[in-house]
Amino acid sequence: MGSEAQIPDWASTPCIMGIDEVGRGPVLGPMVYGCLYCPVSYKNTLSTLEFADSKTLKEEKREELFESLKADATIGWAVDVIDPRVLSAKMLQKNKINLNEISHESAMGLVKKVLNMGYILTEVYVDTVGDPEKYRIKLTERFPCIKFVVAKKADSLYPVVSGASIVAKVTRDQALQNWSFDETAENMHRNFGSGYPGDPMTKGWLEHHKHSVFGFPSLVRFSWGTCESHFKGGVEVLWEADEADDDGSSKKAVKRQTKLSNLGFTGMKRKSEDIESSGKGRCKFFQSRKLEQLSEF
Repeated sequence: MGSEAQIPDWASTPCIMGIDEVGRGPVLGPMVYGCLYCPVSYKNTLSTLEFADSKTLKEEKREELFESLKADATIGWAVDVIDPRVLSAKMLQKNKINLNEISHESAMGLVKKVLNMGYILTEVYVDTVGDPEKYRIKLTERFPCIKFVVAKKADSLYPVVSGASIVAKVTRDQALQNWSFDETAENMHRNFGSGYPGDPMTKGWLEHHKHSVFGFPSLVRFSWGTCESHFKGGVEVLWEADEADDDGSSKKAVKRQTKLSNLGFTGMKRKSEDIESSGKGRCKFFQSRKLEQLSEF
């Protein structure tokens, strides 16, 4: 998503870019990285366009500024919308990827995208995630021909980053407003508050929308610690996995149960064969539908 129409003439001149993110902390919805880019010669003009840190602007003003920058032929923009399910999956997979690494890869992905479109980026300003100097070195090693400026509160220091902040914020707000739930459960609603873990309305929404077996709707980042307390007493999930020999020469069909304790599931471990044969301990959802485990297809 972004201004990906015909590449303008100024793309072949030195350009600057600003990068910022929105939605890092909430337990609900996507995290959005946004960027804004323009010719270096347009740098001074940016300071006259009323761009500011999106958190300091009212919603109506953010949307107004977003529409104005989209209509400006001397400005380009792009976003990376990271789905909450993707965030959780990366943070819980075997080789875990933490939120800082996800953020860094998203920012670098935006730089690569704009370069591949044919723009000549010479300066990039980034709102830091983690240590600014380490982040700058990491970016420079990836893109040695670009000068990077990485700073805390960059969205309030550099207009090009302020513009990126507006792009990201408006995009995330629209994503939440237009979120299409994959789930079809009754009594689902959108009164989830700010989406931040400390918001009482958000906590109430999580409690109302949890399921003891299937967890939360897709809007929720279930890897967040906020979710753990809502699943105490939930149904334990057991997985069967094949493990390879230590030397990797052959595979053995070794049954292994993996407990999702980090999501708050509790209960006594039992062999899946015993559960299937007795029918005890299985969720009523499966019992009522007479669903059985398949070992072969």
